[in-house]
Amino acid sequence: MLTKRKKQNVIKKYQTHEGDTGSSQVQIAILTTEIDELVGHLKKHHKDHSSRRGLLRKVGERRRLLRYLKKEDVKAWEALVIDLKLKQAKKLVKPSKKEETVETADESKTSAK
Repeated sequence: MLTKRKKQNVIKKYQTHEGDTGSSQVQIAILTTEIDELVGHLKKHHKDHSSRRGLLRKVGERRRLLRYLKKEDVKAWEALVIDLKLKQAKKLVKPSKKEETVETADESKTSAK
């Protein structure tokens, strides 16, 4: 459970203006600290499935907020991801038609040998 003092410190660090408690950056930072605490709890109590469910819910909420922030303000998203040391999945790029035909031709040459 996140203490009031810890939560206030997180809000002070990530707020965009004075009195800001609900911006995306603040919400993501609070969720990240809660996730970190839950991970520590689950390392000790690995059979606590209700806490695991809560953790997964928080991770999903943080993912949605990060997606929204990236769409609205890329620079703020990049700064927050770096500051919180979050890993972001890379987008998978589908190969173009030309690349597929070249790969298929290369594979047929190597299988013919």
